[in-house]
Amino acid sequence: MSSSNYRQLLLDIHRPQTPTLDNFVAGSNLELMQGLRALAAPTSTETLYLWGPAGCGKTHLLRAVATAAAEKRPVYITQAATVGERLDVPPGTLLIVDDLEQLSAEAQVALFRAFIAARPDRLALLLSGTTPPLELALSKEREDLRTRVGQCLIYEIKPLTDEEKAAALQQHADGKGMKLDDTIVQYLLRHGRRDLPSLLATVDALDQASLELKRPATLPLLREIMQLNVETQ
Repeated sequence: MSSSNYRQLLLDIHRPQTPTLDNFVAGSNLELMQGLRALAAPTSTETLYLWGPAGCGKTHLLRAVATAAAEKRPVYITQAATVGERLDVPPGTLLIVDDLEQLSAEAQVALFRAFIAARPDRLALLLSGTTPPLELALSKEREDLRTRVGQCLIYEIKPLTDEEKAAALQQHADGKGMKLDDTIVQYLLRHGRRDLPSLLATVDALDQASLELKRPATLPLLREIMQLNVETQ
């Protein structure tokens, strides 16, 4: 395979998957997924806060809900760091704010006002952060906002176990008609990036390399792809 083709494979490894609620592997998060599907409904006025460390899938879920809801109602999605002094959204909107720990003092006021407006304007709120509400780094003057966030439906995103990741990888390979040996799965779990989208993308790149090179999808071929990835970073 030429170096240019290998580079394309490496791009494939890191190409983000289009986020949907269906392609998120729920694992132990079934109740959360039910809550998110309900939140996407056009008449929902729920407020929901989900939290977990970087790489657990928060942004995937927020974007997936935004996509699901956009067909039925106005959606406003933003990162906390970009929120200004006001959050002007029309009635009936699903307001989504990611990374609440990055809210500035002005943005904290804006979000509190959005909470106040939620009931009369029939807003639904979906918020996320890296910590539970009690640990959010908010201004001392904004304990009222902490109280509002604490009154949301609150879900911690529970990480997938290695067994759940392995099952997801095998299911993904089966759907492609690809034979994925368990030694490859275990190698990926030990040496690959830990987030599931990256693991799935690596399987896709391995499958593509196998087809183009007319070589079986073996552990040595996977090592070649992953090693070249390291060298080009």
